[in-house]
Amino acid sequence: MEMDQVLKIRIQDINPHVVCSLCGGYFIDATTITECLHTFCKSCIVKYLMSCKHCPQCQLKVHETHPLLLLRPDRTLQDVVYKLIPNLFEDEELRREAFNKSRGMAGNKKHGKKTEELAAPKLSSIINNPDGHLYRNDEQICLCLERYKSQRIMHHSKVLSLRPLDRKFLRCSIRVLVSHLKAMLFKKLTIPSDVQVEVICDREVLPDEVSMKQIFLMNWFGKETPMVLYYRFRETADNSIT
Repeated sequence: MEMDQVLKIRIQDINPHVVCSLCGGYFIDATTITECLHTFCKSCIVKYLMSCKHCPQCQLKVHETHPLLLLRPDRTLQDVVYKLIPNLFEDEELRREAFNKSRGMAGNKKHGKKTEELAAPKLSSIINNPDGHLYRNDEQICLCLERYKSQRIMHHSKVLSLRPLDRKFLRCSIRVLVSHLKAMLFKKLTIPSDVQVEVICDREVLPDEVSMKQIFLMNWFGKETPMVLYYRFRETADNSIT
């Protein structure tokens, strides 16, 4: 394929990935069940789980008493849908505005006075939120960082000990990489920059470029939170570990 050749994709080819199986329309406020990762419109899946505690697609039991606790917004998918489907975002905003006005949730003038405008829900998208790409707006994941084992390493003729973190529990964006965790460990534990550290999950050493979401899906899916990661010194030819 030549570099200047345009790749054209038909909307009907991607519909199975961007259409809610409950209402048959394109995702609005895309929401994912964390247990099975199936996605639906938020209003559709919330209404469905009020009477049924199973995923509509795979019939996996979500939660017996609090099924809504396992729902998470998928902002990335929703932004993709808005970009792919022409005027979907604008049309949905108009529908919500009309609905809000019909329920008295929009400001209006009466007897020369403007009534107080009630807070109405807004669509969440990078289209109307220029800061939507920032990490603070991402889905969050709970982690527990544990020392793999008590380690000491000979570093420039001195014994360097690997101690546990003062605060081992944290919440971070699903986009955080292993390299980011390593940078935090170096800073919090004052580890010399020429010493190598490994991060481990389920006995597997993790590459620096892997994100927390990838680790969760590959190594921790179906397990209880928080996701537990271990850290340790890496043995090299220049260092001896005890």
